[in-house]
Amino acid sequence: MPSVLVVEDDQFVRSALIRHLTEASHTVRSVGTALEALREVAHFRFDVVILDLGLPDLDGAEALKMLRGITDVPVIIATARDDEAEIVRLLNDGADDYLVKPFSVAHLSARMAAVLRRSRAATGETAPPSVLRVGGLAIDPLRRQAELDGAPLDLTRREFDLLTFLAGRPGVVVPRRELLAEVWQQSYGDDQTIDVHLSWLRRKLGETAARPRYLHTLRGVGVKLEPPGEPPGPPAGPPAAPGREPRR
Repeated sequence: MPSVLVVEDDQFVRSALIRHLTEASHTVRSVGTALEALREVAHFRFDVVILDLGLPDLDGAEALKMLRGITDVPVIIATARDDEAEIVRLLNDGADDYLVKPFSVAHLSARMAAVLRRSRAATGETAPPSVLRVGGLAIDPLRRQAELDGAPLDLTRREFDLLTFLAGRPGVVVPRRELLAEVWQQSYGDDQTIDVHLSWLRRKLGETAARPRYLHTLRGVGVKLEPPGEPPGPPAGPPAAPGREPRR
């Protein structure tokens, strides 16, 4: 589930991008100024940034240079400017791609996929599997379907997003602040929101907080998802007396 930061001050364009990227199973955060964008990339990890040039506080070209000073996250410029000299300059300044408005969602998705492939190849990463598997759990982010031991799970949208995010990091304790940011797209909030959704999710996974199988909460730290441990084998019988053959 790639994580995307949308930097766009036009509320209509911004809302449309958020909607379409979310429908394509991306985790999306959005801001309307360059300074907010710099704060976001300083605190959260993103797979790609979509950057508008006409920002109210700082020109996007300057914002790109500042972003490049603190992160190497792929940046796609999305703007109405189509001057070739400026496009070349921005690409030389660190932009990974350039889209001229208006553009279709399919066009943006294709450019994002290409940028992510190049980024993974450069860092030696492999593409994420189409289906996430953790123990008896199988989660298909693209089709938004989940199964437990072959039986489909009836999950709400938020439950599915929470389970998918954790399944993408099996065995890793994810802080609650990160869950709020990545699943709820909130920089702060009430921990009770997470607890309620974890409780609903546990019920559908056939477990409880007192007897967890997949979902484990570490008090004051965060939450992790991992496959259930192997059940203990039958107890061994008493050892035979040394030097004597067992009776037949």
